[in-house]
Amino acid sequence: MPPDLTVRARRVVLPDGTAPAVVTITDGRIAAVDAYGASVDGPVVDLGADEVLLPGLVDTHVHGSCAGPTTSAVAAAGGVTTLVEMPLHADPPTVDPDALAARRAAARGEVAVDVGFWGAAVPVRGGLPDPAGRVDAGRLTALAQAGVRGFACVLTDTGVPGFPPVGHEDLETAAATCASLGLPLLVHAEDDGVLSDAPPAGPDLRSFLASRPPGAETTAVLRLATLASRTGAHVHVLHVSAFEAAEEIGAARHAGVPLTAETCPHHLALASETLPGTVGKSLPPVRSESNRELLWGALGAGRLDAVVSDHSVRPPEPADRGFDAAYAGMPSLGITLPLVWSGAAARGHTLDDVVGWMAAAPARLAGLPAKGAIEVGRDADLVVLAPDEVAEVDPGVPGGSPYAGLALRGVVRRVWLRGTEAPAAGGGALL
Repeated sequence: MPPDLTVRARRVVLPDGTAPAVVTITDGRIAAVDAYGASVDGPVVDLGADEVLLPGLVDTHVHGSCAGPTTSAVAAAGGVTTLVEMPLHADPPTVDPDALAARRAAARGEVAVDVGFWGAAVPVRGGLPDPAGRVDAGRLTALAQAGVRGFACVLTDTGVPGFPPVGHEDLETAAATCASLGLPLLVHAEDDGVLSDAPPAGPDLRSFLASRPPGAETTAVLRLATLASRTGAHVHVLHVSAFEAAEEIGAARHAGVPLTAETCPHHLALASETLPGTVGKSLPPVRSESNRELLWGALGAGRLDAVVSDHSVRPPEPADRGFDAAYAGMPSLGITLPLVWSGAAARGHTLDDVVGWMAAAPARLAGLPAKGAIEVGRDADLVVLAPDEVAEVDPGVPGGSPYAGLALRGVVRRVWLRGTEAPAAGGGALL
């Protein structure tokens, strides 16, 4: 077939490194990746000397509704061409094939990027999430057959109705079922026992941090490593904030345990010493500057695999609400790339590293072989980034943002989704 489009750039981030290249797109797929001087037929886009061509980012940790046009449009503008929706906060919670069908129906014809769904590995009774219920292997199997990318669970109460935590026996059931299905089990890894022994959170930041100690993460990771080793399940640790937990993950991986992990932009960009109030509250929390630098080190050393947003839109709240009562969540989806690139560049990392963390690794986690790289046969999801251009974060984010007014490196100038530029509502597919 004749090419639909060719993109020619002096810098293209490819699986084996950044190089000049000519990328040819046919029928929504990458048909060829040739040397920069190759002859070209059909329409051509020549990128400027200050621009870099990246694969579309893959964000596997998004809360709220990916099924409507707003979230996906924000994602597309920020260079994220694939989202996977977390079942936490989903309405209805993705606990069975009917709920998945409802989530898909809400997304069909609305989304601007490609969207997949995680299933919920939660206790269920009478067909509904219930702390007194049980994780049902048959229900998970039916969800897998209906097309979820894997399953997510929490080990402690996060205060979200409809998403109760799993106990020891239910966690074992979920892991064994995921192992048999060949799908990952994603876990919010804070140990309930450690949190129960910690002092309660008060309205101030110091007491909030004391209520979520790093030991809650490390204890949970040790438990999950044992679980993964025993069952053979691919266990993925969500939003690692404590560098000690990252070290334990690295040790388990070195021993051959099928454990992967992610961290998030807020844990890499923010620090508790300079946190701008409750708009910076997350679970687990943003920790100290020294912890942040060690977390960057763990990411650079490969002990952590991915960087994803954990995006959650903050509702309006009273100005005097303390850390104990404030909403926990970061609205970062449209700025994840400049947030991570700004920090990465300052620490000597390259765009090759960023693409590995934010495109290739999340695509592997979600089992999306057509995503995550500029390579023949993959979807033509492409992003044009001006890596040295600086822009200020809009301070008018609904609900507030800890990044308001921050000057970040990296501006997204153009985006293609499966060969279509500037994807709009209705252009995305359901995965």
